[in-house]
Amino acid sequence: MSDELTKVRVLIVSLDRLSRAGLAVELDQQPGLVVVGQISGDEDSSLPLGVYDPDVIVWDVSWETTTASRNLGLLPKNPPPVLILATTEEQTTSARLAGMKAFISRNASPDALAAALNALSHGLVVIDPTVSPGFVASDSNSAPNIATSLTARETDVLKLVAEGFPNKGVVSRLEVSEHTAKFHVHSIMGKLNAQSRTEAVTLATRLGLLPV
Repeated sequence: MSDELTKVRVLIVSLDRLSRAGLAVELDQQPGLVVVGQISGDEDSSLPLGVYDPDVIVWDVSWETTTASRNLGLLPKNPPPVLILATTEEQTTSARLAGMKAFISRNASPDALAAALNALSHGLVVIDPTVSPGFVASDSNSAPNIATSLTARETDVLKLVAEGFPNKGVVSRLEVSEHTAKFHVHSIMGKLNAQSRTEAVTLATRLGLLPV
């Protein structure tokens, strides 16, 4: 099977032309993602999703909160998962009122954004507590329990795993033994009920346990 066929197809939506171009460059460089189109989202009728056939949509609210929130209503019924890029809780609230459920900070790194899009494409919920604290408190019941159960050292290890460090990298960065590093990774996977390091990072992103 062609590598292109296995990649997550991403449609970028933003009223800001420069933002669209910047996101396209960043996301096209991420493994497992391919940008299939860029549109303003300010159409006269329903958005032309059939032209692009995206797996996920990344929608940059930018600073046009009112306009962007109105334009979210142009999405057809049963659209692909939409990831909202927001700067403030007000923007998140407006998007929630339009039916959106996935949010991440507009200032998120390309790696964090790619992880969020991959998680979203697998049906997971993506919530960034920096722009949607109320949403996390009311809708992510399991996050506080898991966050409390992770030790400070486990949180440090989780961040390094999310950055792609293998166990030896964790050993070097945290100055611990390889046995200790393996123990922490195993403990994190157990607490997150994950079967792999990748799944642990995906679930941690979903629960808002990783900074973005």
